Order: sequence, then structure tokens, then C-alpha cells
Amino acid sequence: MQAARCPTDELSLTNCAVVSEKDLQSGQHVTVKTTPNHKFVFTVKTHHTVAPGSIAFNDLPLSVSSVSNYNFDKSKQCIGAMTIEIDFLQKKSTDSSPYDSDKMAAEFIQQFNNQAFSVTQQLVFSFCDKLFGLMVKDIEAMDASILKGEPASGKKQQKIDIGLMVGNSQVIFEKAENSSLTLVGKAKTKEARQTIINPDWNFEKMGIGGLDKEFSDIFRRAFASRVFPPDIVEQMGCKHVKGILLFGPPGCGKTLMARQIGKMLNAREPKVVNGPEILNKYVGESEANIRKLFAEAEEEQKRLGANSGLHIIIFDELDAICKQRGTGASSTGVHDTVVNQLLSKIDGVEQLNNILVIGMTNRPDLIDDALMRPGRFEVKMEIGLPDEKGRVQILTIHTNKMRSFNLLALDVNIKELAAETKNYSGAELEGLVRAAQSTAMNRHIKATSTVEVDMERAEKLQVTRADFLGSLNNDIKPAFGTNQEDYSSYIMNGIIKWGDPVTHVLDDGELLVQQTKNSDRTPLVAVLLEGPPHSGKTALAAKIAEDSQFPFIKICSPDKMIGHSEISKCQAIKKVFDDAYKSQLSCVVVDDIERLLDYVPIGPRFSNLVLQALLVLLKKAPPKGRKLLIIGTTSRKDVLQEMEMLDAFSTTIHIPNISTGEQLVDALELLGSFTDKERASIAQQLKGKRVWIGIKKLLVLIEMSLQMDPDYRVSKFLSLLRDEGA
Repeated sequence: MQAARCPTDELSLTNCAVVSEKDLQSGQHVTVKTTPNHKFVFTVKTHHTVAPGSIAFNDLPLSVSSVSNYNFDKSKQCIGAMTIEIDFLQKKSTDSSPYDSDKMAAEFIQQFNNQAFSVTQQLVFSFCDKLFGLMVKDIEAMDASILKGEPASGKKQQKIDIGLMVGNSQVIFEKAENSSLTLVGKAKTKEARQTIINPDWNFEKMGIGGLDKEFSDIFRRAFASRVFPPDIVEQMGCKHVKGILLFGPPGCGKTLMARQIGKMLNAREPKVVNGPEILNKYVGESEANIRKLFAEAEEEQKRLGANSGLHIIIFDELDAICKQRGTGASSTGVHDTVVNQLLSKIDGVEQLNNILVIGMTNRPDLIDDALMRPGRFEVKMEIGLPDEKGRVQILTIHTNKMRSFNLLALDVNIKELAAETKNYSGAELEGLVRAAQSTAMNRHIKATSTVEVDMERAEKLQVTRADFLGSLNNDIKPAFGTNQEDYSSYIMNGIIKWGDPVTHVLDDGELLVQQTKNSDRTPLVAVLLEGPPHSGKTALAAKIAEDSQFPFIKICSPDKMIGHSEISKCQAIKKVFDDAYKSQLSCVVVDDIERLLDYVPIGPRFSNLVLQALLVLLKKAPPKGRKLLIIGTTSRKDVLQEMEMLDAFSTTIHIPNISTGEQLVDALELLGSFTDKERASIAQQLKGKRVWIGIKKLLVLIEMSLQMDPDYRVSKFLSLLRDEGA
């Protein structure tokens, strides 16, 4: 038969072979062999204008060599699923409207029901008054059990080259490469998208300790929508989360978390960018660097649409490039334009749905507000200091290898170490393990004229409990922990319980510590210790703080702020409180408040900036789940009353001076400074008399008297007491 032109436009859209009534009948199927050696099966339609001996096709050219009858085996050759590549027939008639592939598939089955199709066959399809060029990519046979009216067998169906379209066939459209066509609907892709979670991933081996809750929260917010089938996500009108911001103290696992997210996901290797690397001295280069990061994701989204894989971009030290706009002092405003470029790329006019940007910073307060809104870095997760359970996990992770090779001594108790390492960050715990390892190794090194390893003993190398405890006490100290040197200098002489007033103060302090620990209604407890100068207020405050055993204790003292300007003093005080908020339980001692305020009675003059900062910080509740005890000390309660500062404290405890001769003798006895005979003489002199002296001043007078000849010590002491007006 000779190839001829299709008689009408309508017939050219039917995908049928058109012949004369004298040659074949409508509905028959024929095999058409073409040159070069290809074979297609067509369904026949007849038309009176076609000459006998001719066969007409649609406008797509075919060179016919022979035509023969074809009979379908309906048990094996019905189409179960057919994948079709689609594009606009004419490039000039392209448009950007989205086409629903579900409706398209229904229309296709209606138009071409009971017709034959062959793999690589090309045809024209009319939908919504637009012409599309189609090419059959793949045909799967229908499950034979469905044809018999039984439930599907679940077996994988075999691929066939020629099939017959039936009413319950499935048609899947795929966009042709480099096509500008936009498809929506669940039938747009044949393959279920690659599962986003790496199949070899094991959550238990991820090596992140103490961050289980944070990781599950990130997973819920950022990945749940990506794990679900795309059609359900589309029906919900759900957009994927594009940005995660991890913030918190240094060394708590932000970078580790980002690294593990990259490994966990079945995505390309994450692009890791250190903030400062983006900046360039040439104008426009910094912005170009941002564009390069997103170029690959943009290109893939244009090419593959919804099938595009996930691109992960990790920004370390995000605050280096995303500072608040308008705060930079430079004339070029590079920081501002870099922020603008990043804003437009993550969630601008042309949206990318195949990116996940993970930012990390210790200073979320520096980052531009526009980056923090939903649609950009909308999942904000604080990676804080690990709790005791988390510390057990972290120490277990870092000692696993040693344990497996029998290098960890049996006396090492991980739970004991976790209890001892309050407020240690993950990095500090890793440092502790390293320090213990180096201590153990050091035992097996011969330090002679040359340094060499004692190989005989090295084979018995084991890291012991003593190595860990030695490193804990000497080598590694937590950045957000208690520095014993901070408060030990204030109580170097111990607490002298010269009478009931001192015992009452310590008992009240213990009550406030218990309230801070146990009460959920009062996460912030502030107490003011007030009393005359030298009455031992600071020592009592330091003692209450020490006895609390809180993991974070800090003394905010004027002696560390000598010569500071008002602004730098405010910043130093604020830093103490900010550090305290990072710990589960904290105690801040604000010592000698009138000195912090620069108060002098002449004038009078004081620093209003520091006063306002203290008023705010004393009333500011710590973040949820954190507890804070503030202990203030002052010798000028009347001044704080005038400044309306007393209201900022929950309660006030009065610290009195020693007021009777009996109390003074009790103090001398506790100090053990004079002999029994000398103390009896002093008691005789002071019997029934009122005295008024602070314990701190008393210590100075005693030490001064003790430098005298033993015969004159008592008289000198009494003389000094009189001189002091006590």
C-alpha cells in the first residue's frame, strides 16, 4: 500500500490509519512496517476519499514498506500503564498555563479507547484547544487477574512493545526535556519520587547525642511533607519548608546536626558555605556568589519540575553575611545587597521548591528580620546545652570505639561522669574524652634523653576513671558553668555563724534555692541581701550560691568593670544574664549594686543607663524550662528605695552587724584567734555592753591585734573596738 495524506484534520487527530472501505474495515488493527526497519500497529478507520491501495496517517511522516493484519491477545496485550512524553506541537504556540495531567489522561483514554499503541510511536493530541506532540515511551501490560475481575495479584508487570488501550488503563504524562510546559496533578510522573530518606540510614548510628527532641521537631517541620506522596501534598496545597535556622551556644552540635541532615537525606551532597567566604572585594561578586549557590537547583527545577531532587545549602556562621540591613557602616552597603539577594533566592518572585537552606549562628539577634519570617528560615531551633541524659549519650558515642577495643577501664562509669559534667557542651565533653586519653597515653611514655613509647606497657593501655576525673578537675572547664575561683575568694575565711541572724539568713537562702529548683510558677526568684557595710553580705550570697550546687553560678561584681563606660558596663551585665539563660538552673549574684550604679551621695550622681538595664534584667523571666535565682547585695537600701529598685526583688533579707558582747565572744571562739584566758578577759570587759561591728571589720581588728606582743593583745583589741565606735 502507498502512504497518502490524511483527508481531514479531524482524522489526523485520531491516531488511526485511514484506508478505503474496499481494502479494510473500521476497528481492525494493522501492522505497518516502515523504513528504516520499524514496526507500528495502528487501528483502522475508513473514509470514502481515500483511494484503494493507499493508507493515510496523521501529519507525522511515515515511509511505509508493508501493511498486514494484526490480532491482539487481550490476556497479555492490554495496556496497564503507559508513559507518554508530552510537549507543545508547535514551539510558537507555547504558554505558561499549568495543565492538569489527571484531566489530560481522562481525555486521552476517552479519545483513544480501544486503539493500538506502540513504543516510540508519535501522535498528536488535542486538549483545551491546544495541540500537543506525544511520544510513547513505555508500555506495561495489565495484570491478567484484573482482566478476569479478580483482585490484582501484586506481581510486577512485564513491559510490552505493543498494547491495546482499554477503559481502565493508566496514562502517565512526562514533560519532554527542555519543554516549557507546566504539568500539575498526580499522574504527571510515573515513578514514585525517590524516597527522600536514605534507605541505608540508621537513626541510632547518627552520632548526635542529647538532641533527640530537637531532631524529631526538625523532622516533623521540615521533612514530613517531603516524605508524603506528592499527590497528597499537592491536594493539601502544602508548600515544603525551605529554611531551618539552628542557633545556640558554641559547641552544642549545630554544625554536626546540619552535617547529619545532609547524610540522612537522599539528596545531592550538601553545599557547605562559611558565611565570610561569600564576601568579595569586587562590586557585585558577593551577590554573584549567592546566585551560583542556587543556580544548579534553578536549572534542575526548570528541566524536571516536580521530579527535581532536593538541593541542600548549609550556611555556617550565617550572622557574618545576614546582619540587619542598615546597620553596616560601610559606604558600599555590600552586606545589605547580599541579604537582599539571599531573600529573593529563597522565597522571591520565582519560587524554588527543591531547596533546603540550613543556617547556623550563635547570634540570632544579629540576623535580619526578613530572613526569619515563614517561607524563609521558618523553622527556628535552639540547640542548647545537653541535659544529663544527653550527656550520657554524647559520652557513650565518644567512648564507643575505645570500649569495642577494650581500651576503656571497667571502673569508668558514664552515668557518674554525666552527673559531674553539668553545663558541659557536646564539644567540651569530646574535649574531656580527648584529655583523658592523652593522660592515659602519657603514662606509657618514657621521658629519657629521647621521648619514646614503652611498648611493653603500651599494650596494656587503658583509660581509667582517674584519667577522666583528673581531666575534669584540671583540663576542661565549661564555658557556661560555675567557675569556683569566682566565688571561693569571697568565702576564703568560711562563714562564721556568730548567732541566730546568720543561721536565719542561710536557712532563708536554702528555702529560696529550693523554690527556684522546684517551683514551676516562679522560674525567676530575686532576693536582696541588705545591711550595713562589712556585715558579710557578699560572703553570705556566695555561700548560698555555692550550697545551691547549681550548674551555672556567676558573680557580677563591680571590680570586673573598673574603667568601663556606661554602655560597656550594661553589655557586660547583660552578657552575664544571657549566659545564665542558657543553663537549666542558674544563680547570678549582683554584688554591691550601688557601686555598679556609680552612686555617690555628693550630688547625688548615678548611672541611669545601668539602673534601667538592671531593672529590666531583674524582672525578665528566663526562657521556658530554665530557672534563675538572682541574689543582690547592697549597703544602701535607702538609695535603692529612692530609685524604685526594691520592687524588682521578690524579697529582702536584712544582714545585721554583731550587736551584743556575747555574740562578739561567740565569734572570737569560732575563729579560735585568742586563748581561752584572753577570751574570758574580753568577755568580762564587754559583759552587758552593746556593740555594733560587722564581721568583716571584726576580722581585720583581730588580725591586727594578733600582731602585738601576747601581753598587750587584749588591750589593743579593745582599744581598736573603741576607736571604731563599736
